Amino acid sequence: MSWIKESNLGWLHLLCLRVLKCGRIPKHVAFIMDGNRRFAKKKNVEKMEGHTKGFDKLSETLQWCLDIGITEVTVYAFSIENFKRSKEEVDDLMELTKEKFKRLLEERDKLMEYGLRIRVIGNMGYLPEDIVKIVAEAECMTKENNKTLLNVAFSYTAQDEITSAVNLTLLGLNNGALNDGDINLNLLSKCLHTQNSPFPELIIRTSGETRLSDFLLWQVSIDFLIWYN
Repeated sequence: MSWIKESNLGWLHLLCLRVLKCGRIPKHVAFIMDGNRRFAKKKNVEKMEGHTKGFDKLSETLQWCLDIGITEVTVYAFSIENFKRSKEEVDDLMELTKEKFKRLLEERDKLMEYGLRIRVIGNMGYLPEDIVKIVAEAECMTKENNKTLLNVAFSYTAQDEITSAVNLTLLGLNNGALNDGDINLNLLSKCLHTQNSPFPELIIRTSGETRLSDFLLWQVSIDFLIWYN
């Protein structure tokens, strides 16, 4: 499955799209991807098929965002807490991730056409070396694109992100690059993984769960929060 699907909206969807564009379009929308394992259980299929279907839906959702004109999308793909799952499931998810990023590298022309930049946010220290390498290749390949930004929160929790930001400011204090008076909310925001990005205006969680699960807790000055079932 491609990262960017061809737009094939019907006339009713196109009409809705035109209506939406008459109003203000949010610049940044975030998605908590959830429910893949429950979907697999409900359909009586393997867990990995549920995760694969989840990625397929992500690519479809990304295309909708491109059609609407949203310029930044953040998806919560894999939490640090997910490493506590069975070794078999974690290994399978790492393989799926590697497969999807390899596919992304093969779609260079399409990514350039849409001006889509890929940025993976999270703690790379938890990831296998081959995953880190292919993620770096994808980020490097798309770093000059500036029309749309896709943040993939992988090996991520907000607590880890905030801790990293605090440690970065402490490093600046210790090496003399910062003074005590320099430490403020604006500086800490610039030390987050999402530095230089506007905070999300809309957060959508699939599966009907009503919790944030340690996702973008610093950034979550929310205008709208939607739980989608």
